Amino acid sequence: MNYSKRFVVEPGAKVKLHKIDAGYIDPDLTEKDALAETKKLCKKLRKLQTKLYSEKQRSVLIVLQALDTAGKDGVINHVLGAMNPLSCRVASFKKPGPEETAHNYLWRVSIFLPEKGEVVIFNRSHYEDVLVVKVHDLVPEDHLAKRYHQLNSFEHYLTDNDTRVLKFFLHISKEEQLRRFKRRLDDPKRHWKISDADYKERKFWNAYTEAYEEALSRCSTERAPWYIIPADCKWFRNLAVARIVVDALEGLEIQPPQATVDLGAIQKEYEEAAEEAAGKHR
Repeated sequence: MNYSKRFVVEPGAKVKLHKIDAGYIDPDLTEKDALAETKKLCKKLRKLQTKLYSEKQRSVLIVLQALDTAGKDGVINHVLGAMNPLSCRVASFKKPGPEETAHNYLWRVSIFLPEKGEVVIFNRSHYEDVLVVKVHDLVPEDHLAKRYHQLNSFEHYLTDNDTRVLKFFLHISKEEQLRRFKRRLDDPKRHWKISDADYKERKFWNAYTEAYEEALSRCSTERAPWYIIPADCKWFRNLAVARIVVDALEGLEIQPPQATVDLGAIQKEYEEAAEEAAGKHR
């Protein structure tokens, strides 16, 4: 199954999340097979990342958005964490601070955009400014309406400048979220993950659902599509993201650059040094 096609939001499509099964699992897979494939994909992802870094002509931006407990950190740890930190960074975005609010809303994400050859992962992103602000009425409605166009223009600019944009919404059900909250409460090792905000924001579930539906519908484009990933099953969620990211990087057809030194001369020097070293050991 081609997950890039299976889970993409087609440009112009009207998203209704209640019609999308958050507990979906590929019927052709077992957990054992999925875990084995994810491991192989992670190795392939690291090799592709190395080629991207060596080429230094393009970059990749991966956006992760989700309601609480859906697994943004899990995807980073189990899939994207396979990449070499030399050319991979994670940027997390929480409530804007004084410096951030002193600038336009895109400023705080712009300073973390990837350099050529880099992969950057946004744990939450510029979409917070059409999600949280919409749910809590933090900006006037006419300002909010403009932002969808601005976000599309921003991503169009990135792709025009050789940045591949991959956007994932990890789709969790309300019932599974409650189960995960319960596991956090029951497990002392997970207590550090608990915050008042998690439970308070759950009261706005329907409002967040509507806000996500609006963003997913209006901001999935040919250049920067959204993928809605079923997230109730962690191992399937990880496999789906891994497949899509690897497919996207393979699609770039990255060509490592040619050597900039005289390989023949270096090979000759090596052979001479090897002969000299061998002579000393006779």
